[in-house]
Parts: sequence; C-alpha cells; structure tokens
Amino acid sequence: MAQQAYVTETDSGGSEPDRRESGLRRLPGRLVSGWRGDPRIWRRGIVLAAVAVVLALVMGLHARIPNAIGNLGSLTETFLPWLGLLIPVLVLLGLVRKSATALIAVLLPAIVWLNLFGGQLSDKTGSGGDLTVATHNVNADNTDPAGTAQDVAASGADVVALEELTADAVPTYEKALASTYKYHSVQGTVGLWSKYPLSGVRSVDIQLGWTRAMRAAVTTPAGQVAVYVAHLPSVRVKMEAGFTARQRDKSANALGEAIADEPVQKVVLLGDLNGTMNDRALRAITAQMRSTQGASGSGMGFSWPASFPMARIDQIMVKGIEPMSSWTLPETGSDHLPVAARVKVDTSAS
Repeated sequence: MAQQAYVTETDSGGSEPDRRESGLRRLPGRLVSGWRGDPRIWRRGIVLAAVAVVLALVMGLHARIPNAIGNLGSLTETFLPWLGLLIPVLVLLGLVRKSATALIAVLLPAIVWLNLFGGQLSDKTGSGGDLTVATHNVNADNTDPAGTAQDVAASGADVVALEELTADAVPTYEKALASTYKYHSVQGTVGLWSKYPLSGVRSVDIQLGWTRAMRAAVTTPAGQVAVYVAHLPSVRVKMEAGFTARQRDKSANALGEAIADEPVQKVVLLGDLNGTMNDRALRAITAQMRSTQGASGSGMGFSWPASFPMARIDQIMVKGIEPMSSWTLPETGSDHLPVAARVKVDTSAS
C-alpha cells in the first residue's frame, strides 16, 4: 500500500528581522534584570567606577593640570566640553556590567560637567542692543574672498573684523565691503570695517615681530567703543613636543596688557584667539572681559573647524558693555565659522 507523505511548509519569511527587533526591544529589560538580590552589583565594575572618579577629577581640577609637559593643561582645557561624551559610555558599560558602584560613581563626572557647561545648554539669547559686531578668520588660502566678504556683510553687522588677510586678497575684501562699510582700516593681516567713523587707529604690539592685532575707536550712536582685533599665533599638537603654544601664550599676555591700559571704558575684542575661554593661557584677557557667547549665546557656539566645529577659538569679548545675543554664522570659504553678537553699548538705562 503506497503511503503518501505530506510536507507542511512553514512560512519563515521575515522571521530573522522580527527576532532582531524583538531582541532589541528586550535589551533594556536584560540590562536592568537580575539586579535585585544580587550582592555582586556592588563588587562589579570597580575599574569603571575608578575611571569615572578620574574623569570627574580631570574636569573639576583642570586648572591644576600642569603645562610643564607639552602644555597638557591647556590642551585639556581646549577640548574640555568633549570629555562629557565619556559619561554616557560609562553609564552604558555600568549597565552592561550590572554594577551599581559604577553607576553611582558616574554621577560625579556628570555633576561636574553640568556645573561647568550646563549653563551653555540653555538659550540665553536676549533682545535689544544697539550695536552688532562680527569677526571672521577668512583663511589665507580662501579661494572666494569676495563671496566670504559678502556672506559676512549679509549678517547685518555694524562692525566687522577680519583676520588672516593676505596682501593679495585685501583689495578684494575692500571692494566687496565698500558699499556696506564706509570706514575701514587694515593693519598687517587684520582689518576692521565699520558703518561708523574710526579714530585712533593703530597696530597693537603682541610681540610677534609683525602685525596681527590692531585697535580703533568706533564712534557709535550709543557712544564711543574701543575695538580690538587680534589673531593670536596658532598652536600645534606635536608628537615630540605636545601642545606647543608658547608664542600664543606670550602674545595673549601682551594683548591683555594693552586692553587693561585702554583709556576708553567700553571695549570690544574681536578675533581668532586660538584658544577657548577655559584655556588658562588666555587668563590675561578672559579675567577682565566677558564672552558674549557665554553670557548671551545658545549652545557651545563652536567655530572651528568649520566642517565639524569642535572648539570656539573665535571670540567676541566685551568690557563695560552688555551682551544681548551671540551666534555663529553659516560656513563660508574659510576653515573657521564667522561669529557675531548683538551688544548694548549704552548701559545707563540698565
């Protein structure tokens, strides 16, 4: 008697993606399961906890990291906000290891980071103001100086500072900005363009041997303002020397002295300082001036490199003037982003 075999087919189409999706949905449950009644949650993850404590100490005591070896302190301070990226990594590893000790320890760097940078996460932008300023390192190798100048002028700034100007490109910038800015002066590789009259224009010696800083008094409708434009020396990270910034630090001190001796009470500093507000090497400047981004910006305001900004080394700083808002401008043909700020010169009614 012949037997007939029957084959039953099972539809397995899509089962693998379904299993993966189901696995992902169950992942949070697996991470938090098995904690209750497990005494090992306090013994596991000791190394992770130690890393979290070290991270908190590095961020909290960054000012004590010595610069004697490769300017390690300044290098750390330049990219200090980015250390916060290690916090969620430590949290995830703590969950994977099922370590209560590690997760509690991670609270330390989280608190320190929020204390240092939490205020920058909020939007402090205000309204009002009577003067808009902008600064841009245009890059000596910029292939479109005319377009870059037009982009910066389109910001509506009353006063514009440009750094890293080459002798060949200066006529192009002058021509592109002439219709918007009646007054201007170029000193060495830095320049200032203004809708309002300039006086007392001079170069500022920042001990380089050539001119990369200038000063001018701008007579605005709200009062006279001393405007400094500066491009401090570049820093380099070298395998054999670390974070080399000695010349930058020397120039920063000279610029700080010049600003401290300024007779005009209201001062604006515009420029590429090749350092962040956290960098102790700029203390001669930052100790006497306020960052418009820190006081009235939204977010970190990173300006360099333009393709993927990681640090704010292009600064607008004020003294005797109230910052109202601060922001970065769209990318131009430079490797830096332009930055701008709206400030209140006449603070008599504040």
